[in-house]
Amino acid sequence: MIASRQVLQDAEQAAAARFAAGDVPAPEHWGGYRIAPETVEFWQGRPDRLHDRLRYCRDGAGGWRTERLAP
Repeated sequence: MIASRQVLQDAEQAAAARFAAGDVPAPEHWGGYRIAPETVEFWQGRPDRLHDRLRYCRDGAGGWRTERLAP
């Protein structure tokens, strides 16, 4: 638990000062995956079964196209 917002802000400022010269170095044992989705769908259920379904697809120009799908 964090004691206060001020404690969090102080820690953020200290980290920003520590790494002001460049990128934050990753530990040598660190690994990860890069995920580059082409399509993402969000679904929000509703009691009346008229659910909200939105699909976001890459538009080819660096942005996203939004589509509303049938419940």
